[in-house]
Amino acid sequence: MRGDGAGAEKGARDAGGPDEGGRGEGGPEAGGPEAGGRGEGASAKGGAERGTLYRKVAADLREAIAAGDYGSGGKLPAESALAERYGVSRGTIRQALAALRADGLVTSRRGTRRVVLGTARVQSFSELVSFTHWARSVGEEPGGRVHRIERRPADDLEREQLRLDPGGEVVLVLRVRTLSGRPVMVERSLYPVWVGELAAALPPDAVSHTEPLQEHGVVFADADHTIDLVLADDEDARLLECRPGDPLLRERRRSTDPLGVPVEWSEDRYLPGTVAFTVHNSIAASALGRRHRRTP
Repeated sequence: MRGDGAGAEKGARDAGGPDEGGRGEGGPEAGGPEAGGRGEGASAKGGAERGTLYRKVAADLREAIAAGDYGSGGKLPAESALAERYGVSRGTIRQALAALRADGLVTSRRGTRRVVLGTARVQSFSELVSFTHWARSVGEEPGGRVHRIERRPADDLEREQLRLDPGGEVVLVLRVRTLSGRPVMVERSLYPVWVGELAAALPPDAVSHTEPLQEHGVVFADADHTIDLVLADDEDARLLECRPGDPLLRERRRSTDPLGVPVEWSEDRYLPGTVAFTVHNSIAASALGRRHRRTP
């Protein structure tokens, strides 16, 4: 997540990969030529239509899960029942379920009815997107309010993360972020002074800080994320309406501009059950994957 938090629904991973049964989009149920001899053009058209269908099915099921229609730990209807409900093949249903599995919303076990793992909104680290843009992409209305702005000397960790000289200062901007009016996250963003002064001048109820900062030339181009668990302190409890000591999901993030210069070191603390993170990995990015590609 970035600046305002981050995340977005995955698209590239789910767009054309094989489903859980091992069939890619070229298989019989996923748009490949049939024995009747359809030409290449018809096959491509059919594949595109089916690709659209599974996304529509996945989006509808994702919305129902988020609304709590099945409940955490509940079971989705069987593949055959879903195929009948949506008027599509079971192959299309399997692709839709694979997309939900990739988002961490349902179990991956095939041959039984899928169990719903949770109803949290999913954020992906596949691209750097602000909290505001992500929230709107999943049908929520984002909000935020600044509760504290503080300029102070940076500690050792902050100087390291922001590459500040000894004695350098930072500007802390503490905000509560909301989804459709509900507090879900405390955002503590630390900026170098030149960025922090710009952020401090924004209206306290500005929905997004990312967009106005970009208008002033602050570009959040890349980010490193660390995810762990932390216990709510008294300030967290007051702002998130939870109890001190309650577990919170913590995301620490360092964002850099296109030249690699750090522009933000932030810590976001989320209420449990309000968000889930997804990360896409690929063997293609590893030395092993490169070695496989060279093998004839």
